[in-house]
Amino acid sequence: MKNINPLGLFDDHFLMEKLTKLGDPLQKLDEYIDWKIFEGPLNEAYKDEDKDLSKGGRPPFGKLMMFKALLIQGLYNLSDDQLEYQILDRASFKRFLGLKNSDKVPDSKTFWVFREYLIEKEVIEGLFTIFNETLDSIGVFANEGKMVDASFVEVPRQRNTREENKHIKETGTAPQEWKLKPHKLAQKDIDARWTKKNNNTFYGYKNHVKADTKTKLIEEFVVTDASVHDSQAMEQLLTEKDEGQPIYADSAYTGEEQEKAYKKKECDKQSNRKRIPQ
Repeated sequence: MKNINPLGLFDDHFLMEKLTKLGDPLQKLDEYIDWKIFEGPLNEAYKDEDKDLSKGGRPPFGKLMMFKALLIQGLYNLSDDQLEYQILDRASFKRFLGLKNSDKVPDSKTFWVFREYLIEKEVIEGLFTIFNETLDSIGVFANEGKMVDASFVEVPRQRNTREENKHIKETGTAPQEWKLKPHKLAQKDIDARWTKKNNNTFYGYKNHVKADTKTKLIEEFVVTDASVHDSQAMEQLLTEKDEGQPIYADSAYTGEEQEKAYKKKECDKQSNRKRIPQ
C-alpha cells in the first residue's frame, strides 16, 4: 500500500515530539546537564589551536558538539565509523548535537583526531568524570548494580612489512624511515594491535566499560589496544563507590587476579559462567 501523505512543513517538528514522548534518553540528558560546564576545560585544551585558527583557515566543528558526540559513542558503544553513520541516520542524535539535516556531520577520522587530541592533552578523563559526577549528584545513577563489558573498536588495517610490525611491537615506536616521511607517518597507527576472537581477527582498540545496570550510563571506562584481555582492566574499572554493589560480568572476568580486585573493592561479584553442554 502506498504512503500517499505528502511531506509537510512541520514533519520534523512532529517527529521530535514523538521521540520525546517515547522517552528519548538523550533528551533527558539535556534536561539534567548544563553543558556550559564543559566549555572551560575544552577551551583550555584547545587554547593554542584556537590561536592558530585566528590567523585564518576553515573553522572547526564546535568542541562541545564533538564532546557530546563522544558521549553518544560511549553510551551506544559505537566505533568511529558507526558514530558518523548513526549521526547521519538518526534524528535523535542530530537533535542532541544541535545539528540540522542540512548541516555537515564530522567524519570518522575527525572524531578520532578529536578524541586523540583530548587524550594527548590529558583532559578526556576529567571531562567524563565531570559528566558522571553531575549525573550522580542529581541521583540519575540508580546504584542497583553495575555491569562490566568490553568491545572492539576497529581502525583501518595497516599494510606494514613484518620487519616494521616487529619494530613497532618491540619498541612501541615508529620505524626510523617513517619519521622521514611525515605524510606517511600521519596515516600510521602504532598503538593499535591485532587480536583474534572466535576465529575472527580484529585490529584496533578495546573499550572496557562499567555501566549502571538501570540507566545503562557509563560510569568508568578504560581504553586499551585490542590485544589486552577483558579481565585485565577490571581493577581500573572498580572504585570505592562499588562497595557492596553487585557487579555483573561474563566469564571473561573470572580468575585469581579478578577475585583480588573484587575483594579489594568489597563488591558483590555476579559473573556468568559458560554453560557446558551435557
